[in-house]
Amino acid sequence: MRDARPHIVAEFGSPDALVRAARAARDQGFALADALTPCPVEEIEDTLELSASPIRWPMLVAAIAVAAFAYGLEFWSAVYAYPIDSGGRPLNSWPVFLLVPFEVGVLAAAVAGFVALLLLCGLPRLNHPAFDCGAVGRATDDRYLLLIEAPGEEGDGQRLRALLLEARALSLAEVAA
Repeated sequence: MRDARPHIVAEFGSPDALVRAARAARDQGFALADALTPCPVEEIEDTLELSASPIRWPMLVAAIAVAAFAYGLEFWSAVYAYPIDSGGRPLNSWPVFLLVPFEVGVLAAAVAGFVALLLLCGLPRLNHPAFDCGAVGRATDDRYLLLIEAPGEEGDGQRLRALLLEARALSLAEVAA
């Protein structure tokens, strides 16, 4: 389960101000949670230090497991359960068995990716407390928001607020996690 500490939401009017504030907060040791922007901001991705998505591993495991099961099922049914000698070909003709395992492997990867996405996003969560902040509504229009985990100590909280206001934050709000 994720840390339940509150977040500070800082609103900025330009992507440059957002990136400057994010770099300053990161350099001061504050934990950046996310950025909400109306358009892609390439510099913020490096600043947030986002990790690679872990969705690929459940997809890989599901694809390999289901494809191996499908291949084994075809092999068992053609060689042991219902052996049919057709034109003198071997019963375990592996090139014939490859299409179905590939198809069900791709299907299993897609289903596993969807389920992993739902679980990693914490869904079905109908409302995130950050959306109760009035500034979040403009994040898809013309504002750039930075979410920073609120520091545990009061002195650090004042220092963070001063740093964000110095970086020309239009508004600051605190929301529950």
